[in-house]
Amino acid sequence: MIALVSARAAAHLDTDLPLILEHLDQAEVAHWDDPDVDWSRYSAAVLRSTWDYHQRLDEFLGWAERVDTLTRLVNPLELIRWNTDKRYLIELGARGLPVVPTRLATTSEETSTLRVDGAFDGRVVVKPAVGAGSNGAARHSDDPDGAEEHARALLASGPVVVQPYIDGVDERGETGVVILGGEVSHAFRKGPILSAERAWADDLYVVEDISARTADPAEVEVAERVARMFPEAAYLRLDLLPGDGSPLISEVEAIEPSLFLHVADGAARRAAAVFASLGGTPAEEPR
Repeated sequence: MIALVSARAAAHLDTDLPLILEHLDQAEVAHWDDPDVDWSRYSAAVLRSTWDYHQRLDEFLGWAERVDTLTRLVNPLELIRWNTDKRYLIELGARGLPVVPTRLATTSEETSTLRVDGAFDGRVVVKPAVGAGSNGAARHSDDPDGAEEHARALLASGPVVVQPYIDGVDERGETGVVILGGEVSHAFRKGPILSAERAWADDLYVVEDISARTADPAEVEVAERVARMFPEAAYLRLDLLPGDGSPLISEVEAIEPSLFLHVADGAARRAAAVFASLGGTPAEEPR
């Protein structure tokens, strides 16, 4: 039996879960924050919609460390730890991947340095380094005072990242590329979030405008480069912005990304097959 891991606050919002279960017989939904779950009874625990993890990160990582001793945790624990903090973008950039330029502040002094360096000038995005669902993220346009104030407010809870706003997203949106079992599965378009009026789903994440999209060759090439870097990942999702000459990575999501399986024929079956292989159980025909 495989656990598809959600959270008590989020499972009803996860539109991927019923699609996966339709193709996966030996699986059930379990909540990471349910103290009564016996994780040792599962052959694998596949994180799917633990969308509140960033609100109580220490508790979540403690849970992940415990479950990792009881069953196979997917994605692996070290990849989960690494992916909780958006400073990973700086590391990926140093390894030669095209990422949205990212600056980090962990102290008030570093925030002041960013202001002196002009990091808050023009159109910028300020957001927590540990965050999900656009919580705490905001765009500031030609308002360095407001951007710095926002950064200092976020700093009270942890490190802050500052990035230039990529204007091309307003017209093209983002391209999400989903990798399953090391292979590109499908892509989708996500409408711009930070430049539009936002609605929230149960205070967990900003409601997104999602539609099908075919990734262009450059986007596929970046996704495949990332997939080769993380062969241990059962799934990944890249969010790509339209840069000058190359798509830019704004996120690599390895913890709990929505896979938007409904936008592509066969995507749910592919996800189920990958997850079934982790627990040694066959994927089933739709019931």
